[in-house]
Amino acid sequence: MLVDVRRAAGRAHPPSIGAVRVRVRLFAAAREAVGTDEVELDLPSGATAHEALAELARASSAPEALAADRLAVAINREYARDDRPLSEGDELAVIPPVSGGAGREPLVRITREALDPAAVSGAVADPRAGAIVTFQGTTREVARLDYEAYAEMAGPVIRAILVEAIARHDLLGAAAEHRIGSVPLGEPSVVVAVAAAHRAEAFAGAREAIDRIKADAPIWKREVSEGRSEWVPGSLPPAAR
Repeated sequence: MLVDVRRAAGRAHPPSIGAVRVRVRLFAAAREAVGTDEVELDLPSGATAHEALAELARASSAPEALAADRLAVAINREYARDDRPLSEGDELAVIPPVSGGAGREPLVRITREALDPAAVSGAVADPRAGAIVTFQGTTREVARLDYEAYAEMAGPVIRAILVEAIARHDLLGAAAEHRIGSVPLGEPSVVVAVAAAHRAEAFAGAREAIDRIKADAPIWKREVSEGRSEWVPGSLPPAAR
């Protein structure tokens, strides 16, 4: 059973016995095919994301837009295989191929070189953009910050974060660069830039991207000042808890 979340707001619709109810979020062509951006879907216990897509396709005006081989899925905001079983209360995001221009991939770079915010912003420039938001995280209050990264993992993690932000906020492009090694007082250690047709989406996309990079990417920093050098405390990424 497919339930439009907005129409069902404030009304209780318990799932059938032996079924699980999941919240489905839809974007771009998938959203247009179903006719809404959020639905609740009742599925048999043990049903997979692939089976959820099939159910959505049956209820859509354009089933071809919901073909499993043309889509990615995220379960509870993490990319997942479509054969993964769904549980009661899961959020399933249906993500069509992202577009920041045909074939355009998010720019991600981890480097020991000084960062150029103007170059990062330029990487997302698009004639369709009504807004470009650029965030710089800079060293403050200490002589320098020393950054260390598991670069082989950090790069793909940051790229996945940008891909999700593009899909979730209808961005036209996204880029992120993170510096490692020593970053002196006042210089940027991370730069994130996003482009969107409107400023609300651009601000939201940039905020999500930097917040998730700081929370999820395996990058650590040590504060160094006169007579003191210590790692900045943090927390484990959500996926590792």
